[in-house]
Amino acid sequence: MANANVRVRFCPSPTGNPHVGLVRTALFNWAFARHHGGTFVFRIEDTDAARDSEDSYNQLLDSLRWLGFDWDEGPEVGGPHEPYRQSQRMDLYKDVAEKLLAAGKAYHCYCTTEELDARREAARAAGKPSGYDGHCRELSAEQAEAYQAEGRAAIVRFRMPDEPITFTDLVRGELTFTPDNVPDYGIVRANGAPLYTLVNPVDDALMEITHVLRGEDLLSSTPRQIALYKALIELGVAKEIPSFGHLPYVMGEGNKKLSKRDPQASLNIYRERGFLPEGLLNYLSLLGWSFSADQDVFSIQDMVAKFDIADVNANPARFDLKKAESINADHIRMLDEQAFAAACEPWLRAPHANWSPEAFDEKAWQAIAPHAQTRVTVLSDITANVDFLFLDQPVEDEASWAKAMKEGSDALLRTAREKLESADWTSPESLKNAVLAAGEEHGLKLGKAQAPVRVAVTGRTVGLPLFESLEILGKEKTLARIDAALAKLAA
Repeated sequence: MANANVRVRFCPSPTGNPHVGLVRTALFNWAFARHHGGTFVFRIEDTDAARDSEDSYNQLLDSLRWLGFDWDEGPEVGGPHEPYRQSQRMDLYKDVAEKLLAAGKAYHCYCTTEELDARREAARAAGKPSGYDGHCRELSAEQAEAYQAEGRAAIVRFRMPDEPITFTDLVRGELTFTPDNVPDYGIVRANGAPLYTLVNPVDDALMEITHVLRGEDLLSSTPRQIALYKALIELGVAKEIPSFGHLPYVMGEGNKKLSKRDPQASLNIYRERGFLPEGLLNYLSLLGWSFSADQDVFSIQDMVAKFDIADVNANPARFDLKKAESINADHIRMLDEQAFAAACEPWLRAPHANWSPEAFDEKAWQAIAPHAQTRVTVLSDITANVDFLFLDQPVEDEASWAKAMKEGSDALLRTAREKLESADWTSPESLKNAVLAAGEEHGLKLGKAQAPVRVAVTGRTVGLPLFESLEILGKEKTLARIDAALAKLAA
């Protein structure tokens, strides 16, 4: 059932290039909001000054626009909970931290890194949990003053409850975490800078987020956030605890989690190769969810209509590049001819095209485009498929030449040239019959006979339908290229 009260958020950090796991998280949140007629909040978590960059921030916005996501609240849109960049909300976090300290929900911890490491090592040696041991939990005022006199700086730790925390995950069902597995944790650094563990749930509370859909890697932090939410409700900062749903890992090669450093992870790679946003999102939606048992290709509008977080699978999903390409190819076929021709335009110009702007023939492109649409997997494929139309000479591909130009190819090409010279150049069927007749004279079937002609004219052994290509290239250029191939064979 639709629920207009649904409020979800997508809150990336502006570090490095966007990756496909991040896009999958954005997609599921966006689809969930749109399915329910709710609100999609886009928030930037940029409190890590050492890693965050304005360039990455701009890339994020550009990528979301390219993918077709729109947001109801966030950067460049505004909304009732501005600002939507954490770096501009520091006073809010400071205020909440002070309230938590005043209410006894948090405390100052003066332990040094060396002391913490030593106690953790001792706990591990004794076979005990190695999380924070509560050393500063009940410090007296005198002990705190003594630490301060030593010049120790204090972090702020949140005081976890001493009972188990149970919640129902929207993907994984009921989960319980015991106190020994969820120790007190830091929420403010010694220099006063708030940590993710504070700012993320505080923002969710203040922005009245109802559902937190995020990666499985953040599952271990959920009991801490639930405990903090309960404290924030007591303090009047939060109204309710959101529902949590943890999305399955996306696995790469060797069934390892797809990391930012994985070559297949960067969104930019797919954009540069010419994936359609619709094709890429269609594939990413299948990483943990399915449209139906017998349908993998669908529109994003159809996905939104059917998307239910309860249908997300908890098991890891493996990224399959071949399947991603296949689904993208299906979406390319679904474009009308005009939309396909327009989508290919960036790959028909510099820096992708290896011909001059003056050499580009719009009429030839419009003629060849329908034949190309059924042959390309990603839009960048188009450049190599049509370059023979716009170059003075076809691309020199020695491997293709060696494969096609067998003994006797010169005799075949001479016969084919004769037949083509007298053929009807307004009919691909006539050109096909000319090459077929040449092959028959040399005891070759069409497949073998057309290979040398294709390489002579296009430079490659595979490509667009040959006889339609010859018609569009024209009689004069085709025969000149066959002549050039014969000269090369003679040499």
